[in-house]
Parts: sequence; C-alpha cells; structure tokens
Amino acid sequence: MTAVPGLAIRAVRPDERAAWEGLWSAYLDFYRATIGPEMRDLTWSRLHDPLVPLHAFVAEDEGALVGLVHYIFHASAWTRGPYCYLQDLFTAPSSRGRGIARALIEAVASEARHAGADRVYWLTMEDNAPARALYDTLADRSGFIQYRRFLTRG
Repeated sequence: MTAVPGLAIRAVRPDERAAWEGLWSAYLDFYRATIGPEMRDLTWSRLHDPLVPLHAFVAEDEGALVGLVHYIFHASAWTRGPYCYLQDLFTAPSSRGRGIARALIEAVASEARHAGADRVYWLTMEDNAPARALYDTLADRSGFIQYRRFLTRG
C-alpha cells in the first residue's frame, strides 16, 4: 500500500456524522442519486450497529475528512469465507490525485483479509474513466454485467 503523507485511514466515529454526511452527499450528487433523511439516518445507524455487516472507513487529512468508503461482508455459496462488497467510494474533489481512493481500497482489502474473506469486489459506472483507470491497477474486471430488478417501485 502506498502511504499518503499526513493521511489516516480509520473507521468513522459516531461524532463525525456531519463530516461523513458532507462526503456522502457529494458522492450521491456525483451519481445523481437522492436518498432522503430517513434513509440517511438508517445508514448512519447501521454503520455503528455491531449486528449489521455495513462498515465505513474515512480518510482524514490534517483533521478534515476527505474520503469515505462503505463496505459490506456477506456469505457466499461459492467459498467458505465471506465476500466483501465495497459499496461506495468517494474522495473530495479538492483531494483527488493523491492516492486517497487507493488507500481506502487497500484498507478495505486489509480488513477483508483479516476477516477471512475470499475477495473484495465493487462496481462503477462504465463512463467513470478516472475511477476505472485506478481500479484497473488494483483488480481484474469480472466480465459480468449487473442487472437490477427493483422490488420497491411500481
């Protein structure tokens, strides 16, 4: 893992809701997604519930949060150990190009290794060229295409 001078990667703390939510909102804006206050509250509470396998690391630089990653452990029918799904990854625009996203991914990989996971995997948009340029240096593309069937919409 390449170290980024002055950067700390660590679990988000319960007293950092406002900073986390600022990053989370910017991430959602990037993907043109809207999540209401109730879901934001639920996500925040899940991140701090030891019975829920949803976790978050943040990147802290000189006392400010400049990046976040959410990740989930789940069982697999294919392996003894769990899989780790890296669900969300975001670096503040003013901090991009410094290796923060790479450091966050490596932190998740380290945590997954520690948990006995068989793999870490994630998705991105096809047109997200900057992210894909990084991801191509860290992992193999699976060749799978994701399909979605929403069950809560008409």
